[in-house]
Amino acid sequence: MEQNDKARILVAGSGPAGLIAALGFAEAGFAVTLAGPGATTNDSRTTALMNPALKVLDRLGVLAELRSQAAPLKVMRIVDATRRLIRSPTVTFRASEIGEEQFGFNLPNKILIPVLAKAVADHPSIEWRKSMVETWRLDADRAHASLADGSEVSASLAVAADGRLSPARDAAGIKASARPYPQSALVLNFSHRSEHGFISTEFHTETGPFTQVPLPGKRSSLVWVVKPETAKELAALDDATLSVRVEEQMQSMLGRVSVEPGRQVYPLSAASPGRFAQNRVALVGEAAHVFPPIGAQGLNLGIRDIDDLIGIASENRDDPGSRLSLAAYDTRRRPDIFARSSAVNLLNLSLLSDMLPAQLARSAGLNVLGSFAPLRAFFMREGLRPGSGFRALAGGFRKQAAR
Repeated sequence: MEQNDKARILVAGSGPAGLIAALGFAEAGFAVTLAGPGATTNDSRTTALMNPALKVLDRLGVLAELRSQAAPLKVMRIVDATRRLIRSPTVTFRASEIGEEQFGFNLPNKILIPVLAKAVADHPSIEWRKSMVETWRLDADRAHASLADGSEVSASLAVAADGRLSPARDAAGIKASARPYPQSALVLNFSHRSEHGFISTEFHTETGPFTQVPLPGKRSSLVWVVKPETAKELAALDDATLSVRVEEQMQSMLGRVSVEPGRQVYPLSAASPGRFAQNRVALVGEAAHVFPPIGAQGLNLGIRDIDDLIGIASENRDDPGSRLSLAAYDTRRRPDIFARSSAVNLLNLSLLSDMLPAQLARSAGLNVLGSFAPLRAFFMREGLRPGSGFRALAGGFRKQAAR
């Protein structure tokens, strides 16, 4: 039964971002209604969550259950596997260089999503209506949603965690510019003969990245970005043939490979809304940003959306969906989202480009990163926590000045 409290939060969408948003708002003391179907268990993908995102999950009480089924990411490296005239050096990022035990954990979605769903179902402050929002009505004081099961919900704030085609975003009158890429991602898991050493390797190719990420044991997950027709051809191969292709692509780095059942193909695109909040609706996750799977940014960025939104809502408890509150959220998220999405999209375009200047720029950038440790440390810190790289530089300058 719906509580008629003014500060109710309505979360639309029950994917990982929606589940985390519902938990986060409930833990912050808000009454929450989550609208979306029950948790899916057929997602073969994995999610690499960096340390700050893991701290959020720990705060929500779910990390302990996930830890034993996750693999730490201690080293991340970029290998230029293109056959172009200008090639970049291999760049290796080690968590130990910035005083971290690991950058984060790689978690199977088949584990992550059910654990989040159980925590949501068990939380006394969350009402989960396992039905999609069919229509929205947004007025000056409340967001009203009519659900497919015939029920209605009204709330001070609607959190749009309903994906890249977000109906809530459309209802709020927020326009998004979208661009399809001539790429699709083949996603699968595989076992291998050699130990991965908790190293994730991103091979850059002319069609996009081929990214191996550790799983527990001698297993890894793979995101292989290729042309859409190539992705279909690869997905149609028998296990033995595809295993050979994967091993060849990664230069037998992990020995003999055996792909596991559960291949999936996803078309790639980029999308960016003109605003991140308006008319009682705040965007999080893929409703707020879509870009290719490079550098493990996706859900990590979404969790920062959620964390910032909860912080601002907590400062405006009487009316968390007010114009003032949403304006503060838009202002706070804009620099982070713009910087991450721009960097990923530019890197992806540089891989696809046959233009010599683009290849030179990418090679020069990676060359400097590989050879200049302070800059590499800056990028690693920024990759984990926006602003921390600049704070570390400022601290270093202060120490130099004090000598």
